Amino acid sequence: MSIRKLDNIFRPGRIALIGVNHDPKSIGGITMRNLMESGYSGVIYPVNAKREAVLGIPCYSHVGSLPKKPDLAVIMSPAREVPDMIDQCGKAGINGIIIMSAGFREAGEQGKALEEELKRRTKKYADMRVLGPNSMGVIVPGMNLNVSFASSTPKKGHMAFISQSGALGATLLDWATETKVGFSFFVSIGNAMDVTFGDLIDYFGQDTNTYSIILYMETLGNARRFMSAARAFARKKPIIVYKSGRFPESAQAASSHTGALATKDNVCDALLRRAGLARVYNMGNIFDFSDLVGRKKIPKGSGLAIITNAGGPGVMATDALIAQGGQLVKLSENVLQKLDKLLPPYWSHNNPVDVLGDTPPTHIGKA
Repeated sequence: MSIRKLDNIFRPGRIALIGVNHDPKSIGGITMRNLMESGYSGVIYPVNAKREAVLGIPCYSHVGSLPKKPDLAVIMSPAREVPDMIDQCGKAGINGIIIMSAGFREAGEQGKALEEELKRRTKKYADMRVLGPNSMGVIVPGMNLNVSFASSTPKKGHMAFISQSGALGATLLDWATETKVGFSFFVSIGNAMDVTFGDLIDYFGQDTNTYSIILYMETLGNARRFMSAARAFARKKPIIVYKSGRFPESAQAASSHTGALATKDNVCDALLRRAGLARVYNMGNIFDFSDLVGRKKIPKGSGLAIITNAGGPGVMATDALIAQGGQLVKLSENVLQKLDKLLPPYWSHNNPVDVLGDTPPTHIGKA
């Protein structure tokens, strides 16, 4: 597992934005505005031979004309120009690259050939690490770093989110902003040509500010590298996974989205279980789990107490719990006595704890 040079992507002191333009609705315009408004304290180098300045910051005509070597270059040029941009960055000694440009293996045979050329060029530079292509970017709230074209910036937190879908990642960021859930890192992994899920799990596993990881995954990629990192991290910190493409039709759609080969869902499910990861099956669950681990209220076992104000929902909740491998915890005499003092005498005296419909909300909260 390799985490070499990933600090260049996540902790850059100087950033070059290659292909940025003045259009406020373009990927480049949004990314530069986010970077400036996030409070980033490093140096920004816009690179565009056709512009004198972008958002008041002077532009440079090409990477070779920059006054100092950037730690990170963000490429948003048309796909056909990206391989040459990689060569320019490599010759300048830039080791961190984010490629936001789309039009690679997700775009058919021609795009696949272009990505192979991109991969070949990247391998010429031993210390270069590339996130993407087809990446929405990264956000590190603890560094006031938002180098993405997302519409919102989450607050600081202890949860890393890695998404293979930019749109899904943007949705979760909007939700996090509304609900005030914080992140240590947000990463849009894109096509994962170089930097993979395994690399990022390994990197975040060594970050003392990251307590848990949320993954949105469409294709597994290198299973061996992923398993090695996930097992090591999951021993101490939870990893929650939403793996889409469960059925042949949706797996084909996922493959078309990223251009990666799909893994059979039963194989992927077995790997996730073996690594000790928690898998969720709808986005409502991933948001709930995100909230749970983000607030550090993590259950220590599979036992659960259910509190309800009606019998039917309690039965339904029990069914759902057992179906997912959980179990109803037996209430101790001490707990029963405490509940007797809080609840009406006709409560269920068992788990699920049915407090009945006329119990005030304050009593339910105390229970």
